[in-house]
Amino acid sequence: MAVASGFATSFAVDSFRCDNLSSTSCSSSFSPSVDCFRHQVSLFGKGRRIKPLVYWTKSHSLSPRCEVASNSVVSNGEKESKASSLSALELLKTSAADRYTKSSSSIMVIGLNIHTAPVEVREKVSIPEAQWPQAIRELCSLNHIEEAAVLSTCNRIEIYVVALAQNRGIKEVTEWMSKFSGVPVTELCQHRFLLYNQDATQHLFEVAAGLDSLVLGEGQILAQVKQVVKNGQGVPGFGRKISELFKHAITAGKRVRTETNISSGSVSVSSAAVELALLKLPEYSSSTARVLVVGAGKMGKLVIKHLVAKGCKKMVVVNRTEDRVAAIREELKDAEIIYKPLSEMSSCAAQADVVFTCTASEAPLYVKESVQALPAVNSEFGGQRLFIDISVPRNVEPCVSELKGACVYNVDNLKEVVEANKEDRLRKKMEAQAIIDEEVKQFEARKDSLETVPTIKKLRAYAERIRAAEVDKCLSKMGDDLPKNKKKAIYDLSLGIVNKLLHGPMQHLKCDGAENRTLSEILENMHALNRIFGLDTEISVLEEKLRAKIEQNQKQSS
Repeated sequence: MAVASGFATSFAVDSFRCDNLSSTSCSSSFSPSVDCFRHQVSLFGKGRRIKPLVYWTKSHSLSPRCEVASNSVVSNGEKESKASSLSALELLKTSAADRYTKSSSSIMVIGLNIHTAPVEVREKVSIPEAQWPQAIRELCSLNHIEEAAVLSTCNRIEIYVVALAQNRGIKEVTEWMSKFSGVPVTELCQHRFLLYNQDATQHLFEVAAGLDSLVLGEGQILAQVKQVVKNGQGVPGFGRKISELFKHAITAGKRVRTETNISSGSVSVSSAAVELALLKLPEYSSSTARVLVVGAGKMGKLVIKHLVAKGCKKMVVVNRTEDRVAAIREELKDAEIIYKPLSEMSSCAAQADVVFTCTASEAPLYVKESVQALPAVNSEFGGQRLFIDISVPRNVEPCVSELKGACVYNVDNLKEVVEANKEDRLRKKMEAQAIIDEEVKQFEARKDSLETVPTIKKLRAYAERIRAAEVDKCLSKMGDDLPKNKKKAIYDLSLGIVNKLLHGPMQHLKCDGAENRTLSEILENMHALNRIFGLDTEISVLEEKLRAKIEQNQKQSS
């Protein structure tokens, strides 16, 4: 699956018209955002189990004139594009009035996970880790997306964004996901979930803590959240808000694991896969089964460790290179781990009773024809070769399960193992939820306080313009022969006066814990300064961002 390059900017200007749900450019068959983006969240204990949210009914379909990069708009040339852009800015000005008290930029998550979408859909939408930076860049080229991050694992594909407008941002990201994956928008809407602001924050914190995983408390997801931050460093679009969100999520995940026993006795996807294999094998044959593990990455290494812990002391590991297998062999000296190159994958499967697949391959490694050609396994195993596929995208072609001599299980089948420990894990989840709630409250307070940053910048710029103009006026009156040291003294004097005058207002806009001001007091101070100095922060910031995006997209499309 390759990231579609450049497509994100080809429809940037036109998308304004499509997103205006009240505009005559969309036919009446396009349902309003209230109907289309219905948010369903069911409580599960104290946490949330997210269900499929949004879908297009038969009576509400996308109008052709609302589709991305409509030919009718593009063919009308630059004049219509500019008119569309100006119209969008006027709409934004209207909707952005009183921004800080009604609708500031939203943090949103749009995604599919094991609770809302089957593996057949998730594997199509999954984004390889190497392509996360490019995905962030393309998402942030969309008109209403300021910042973005991608979290794609075997159990979920979640895109976190900071959006200038909620409904428009949802539409743009969903269309991007459709373009990237080839999955129609209507199908994505059947399986996706949407969460906004505090709900999005809470969800990510629960994800990092392992509360939203198939296996409650699993530790691998926290490492994957850390990887999001690592991959985002230096990528335009992985901005301050998204970065702070993920870093705080890591803190919350660590606290839950440190202060509760949620991880004690918990299993990972890899260990659940081993447990599933043991459940499906005849009891007397589990110790004699010939085991093949394809892939020696993080998942593969965990599978090998759990196999050894369960008494499997001999296995074959197929991997692209031998280095990782040698390192695992050195760590697990009691086990006999035989390395085979990828080219011998089929011949190794012919000698195996159980095959675990856990690679990052985007194409199936075992297809129906190749598996059909394999010799039958011993009758003691029921005459069926067991394939445990925990990769997304899947490594074993689904139709392999149609063969009499093969039995295939994927990540969605692991629920059978997980259900056994469900009650105990729910008790642990209750303990962890209190920590998550506390961390969410702290993050939200900090995030809201950042709304004053544009006002601080505007006020300082306002004062600097006055200072510079007055200094220039003073120096012009004093003549050109004024010594440099006296010019500097005048400059330093003006700067000192401005800094001292601004010190009080700036302190009343900061929320650093040094003062006992509440967030509501700080926001009231911000509104007062906006009115007194005519800063118009709420409109100008959004307008500047949109103008910059429009100009950038027009240059790239011309």
